[in-house]
Amino acid sequence: MNALRYIWLALAIWGAIHPMYYFVTYMMTNGGGLGALIDAWYVNASTTGLVWDLTIAAITLTIWIIAEVAVRRNWIALLAIPAIYCIGVSCGLPLYLFLRSRPVT
Repeated sequence: MNALRYIWLALAIWGAIHPMYYFVTYMMTNGGGLGALIDAWYVNASTTGLVWDLTIAAITLTIWIIAEVAVRRNWIALLAIPAIYCIGVSCGLPLYLFLRSRPVT
């Protein structure tokens, strides 16, 4: 595995753990529910803009992954799509780059 693949993998792990720390901390201090977290995403124009920015990025990345998988037949790269929506773009994008950069046989 080359150095760039290690970087993609490290960023995917960081992108899964670091943001999740803040999400879990917020949910624990505000009743433990996902509903409170989602409500917090829309408390002002700044957070709403950020939610839409990440939503558009997630949709764009999903379309890109599907288009490339259709051409490259690198089916394992589809694992990045659930990571995008269950964890976040900060995990899904580097995970996809990690999976995409492996030698395809």
